[in-house]
Amino acid sequence: MKVIITGATGMIGRGVLLECLDHEAISEVLVIGRNSVGILHPKLKEVLHQNFADFTSIKESLVGYNACYYSLGISAAGLNEEQYYKVTYEYTMALAEALYQHNPEMTFIFVSGQGTDSSETSSIMWARVKGKAENDLLQIGFRQAFMFRPGILLPLRGIKSRTKGYQFMYDYFMWLVKAIKNIVPNYVVSTTQIGLAMIQATVGGYKKDIIDPEDMIILAKR
Repeated sequence: MKVIITGATGMIGRGVLLECLDHEAISEVLVIGRNSVGILHPKLKEVLHQNFADFTSIKESLVGYNACYYSLGISAAGLNEEQYYKVTYEYTMALAEALYQHNPEMTFIFVSGQGTDSSETSSIMWARVKGKAENDLLQIGFRQAFMFRPGILLPLRGIKSRTKGYQFMYDYFMWLVKAIKNIVPNYVVSTTQIGLAMIQATVGGYKKDIIDPEDMIILAKR
C-alpha cells in the first residue's frame, strides 16, 4: 500500500509517519510539505512544495496512491476567520480534489478535532470551518473518507510539538495527561494509536466516517 502524508513535521503527522514507515502493509510513503522531515528511510519519498493552494506543478507525483493522511493544520489562536479558512479549508480541498482526479479509489483521512461542528453553524470559528471541511471532503467521492477527531493527545516516540505553548504543557503537565488517560482512557489517544488507526481504517474500513478517540483506540488494536 502506498500512502501520502501531509503535516509530517507536526505532532500528529510525525506520529503517523513513524507508524507508516514501520508497518509491513505500507510499501511507500510520500510526504508533501514545505520543509523536509529530516528522516532517511527506504520507504520514504519527499516532495517539497510551497503553494498548498495549487498542486498542479506536482500532479504527476500524486498518481498511484492508496491513501492520504492529511495531518496539516494550525491553531486558530490569533487568526481571523479568513486566515484560518485558507489553511484549514482551502488547502485541504485543493489537495483532496487534485488527488481525487488521479486516485478516486483512495482513502482520504482528515485530522479534525473534538468539538468540530458538522452543522457549520457554531459561534466558534474553528469548529465551524472544520465542520465545513469535513462535510465537503465526505462529498468528493473517494472510496473511503474518514474524519479523525482526536481529543487529548499523548505524544510518544520522542515526538515534540513545534508550538511552544503546547510543548510547555507537555513538558510540565505530562503527568496530568497520563492521569486523565487513567481516569478516562477513551478520551486520550496517543500519536502511535492515531497512526495505526489510520492504517487499519484504510485496510479494513470502519463502521463510521467520524472517528472519535474511542474509535481510534479500537482501530489501533486490530
